Amino acid sequence: MKKHIMLFASAVFFLSWVGCTSDDPQIRVRNEQPDKANIQLQTTGGNTININDVGTGQTTDYRSVAEGNVDATAVIQNESVSPTASFKCEMDSRYTIVILNSKPPAIRIDR
Repeated sequence: MKKHIMLFASAVFFLSWVGCTSDDPQIRVRNEQPDKANIQLQTTGGNTININDVGTGQTTDYRSVAEGNVDATAVIQNESVSPTASFKCEMDSRYTIVILNSKPPAIRIDR
């Protein structure tokens, strides 16, 4: 019986420890435009992250960012319009910034 109680207590401790961990939000970029794009992310606290030379049809790896508001601006080769989007990043979440192949260019945020 004592072994069962210890096993149960260990399981409860492990599950509570796993449930309390939080991962930073993660962001990646997918470019659906026919030309390369550079993306600038302005995060809460004034940090800036640049993701440059995202090719046509390319999706970047995820990058961790701080929780909070993010302003994204895409500068696309051969385009005079730089689309922007603002969104809130939450812990334990992943986001994809999609640069849409539209006229004028636009950004969609997928979660």
